[in-house]
Amino acid sequence: MESRSQRSARRLLDWSRSRDPWLRLLARVWRYRTAYLFLLPFAVVFLVFTVAPVVISMLYGFTYNNLLEPARFIGFANYIKLATHDDVFLIALKNTIVFAVLTGPLGYVLSFMVAWFINELPKRIRPLFVLIFYSPSIAGSIYIIFGILFSGDFYGYVNATLMNWGFIDQPINWLADPKYMAFVVVICVLWTSMGAGFLSFVAGLRSMDRQYFEASAIDGVRNRWQELWYVTLPLMKPQLMFGAILSITAAFSIHEVTIALMGFPSTEYAAHTVVNHLWDYGYLRFDMGYASAIATVLFLVMIGCNKAINAMLRKVGK
Repeated sequence: MESRSQRSARRLLDWSRSRDPWLRLLARVWRYRTAYLFLLPFAVVFLVFTVAPVVISMLYGFTYNNLLEPARFIGFANYIKLATHDDVFLIALKNTIVFAVLTGPLGYVLSFMVAWFINELPKRIRPLFVLIFYSPSIAGSIYIIFGILFSGDFYGYVNATLMNWGFIDQPINWLADPKYMAFVVVICVLWTSMGAGFLSFVAGLRSMDRQYFEASAIDGVRNRWQELWYVTLPLMKPQLMFGAILSITAAFSIHEVTIALMGFPSTEYAAHTVVNHLWDYGYLRFDMGYASAIATVLFLVMIGCNKAINAMLRKVGK
């Protein structure tokens, strides 16, 4: 006669062999129940404070919600307004894409190349250079510094330098002239792009086993660029993916730098981004339904970019 433990083991085996994916998943969870139990606190926090707000925001995108009255379902009206009636949103979307295209890939490549060069330095001075390049990303007064550098009067360091060298006769209003505002934003974002992604690249380069490089030399790798493409990058795919996610998030979340340097709203909306637009409707006008629709569009664009970068990273080393 079978004992209770034997019956449980046989039932678990039947579930693992079942064609039903849910039964197979249940069998896997029960088999590794101790590991899943340790993951449970983080999973609960992640679901409650990350997944649930995203889903709720998507649902609110189909409503009119001013925080004073109960939310009212209006279908696709918010999205139709975004696409056909909101000219400022279209300007913000264009600016966001331009900033993302310029700062995302450039910041990503710059972070990796700097980490790669630091890895070639003598061991004693590596921490110093890591600190030098990482510190701008955590400096709270970085926008004040750029405000002084690009001040639109004679006392701005950039204007003073260009006038002393004879490149310009009158100071340029870098932070109010639409022709130059995007340039200042890109420079500031790139300067602060050496964040957690940069640290993950540094850690990934330091953790690689040297035997792979020795084996690649035997297999015919003859220079550092071949070593980078066929050995270093394939071994660093987890760090590359992590850095790509952070780079995408940062590139499409540009917001504080435009307000700190150009004010809100910026001149002719030249530095207005989608997050600025979301902040305007969510925190100033309290139209949470419309703000949720803006957030949903931005989220879908970021997901699309993430999929495209995943596809490109799969080709690394091939």
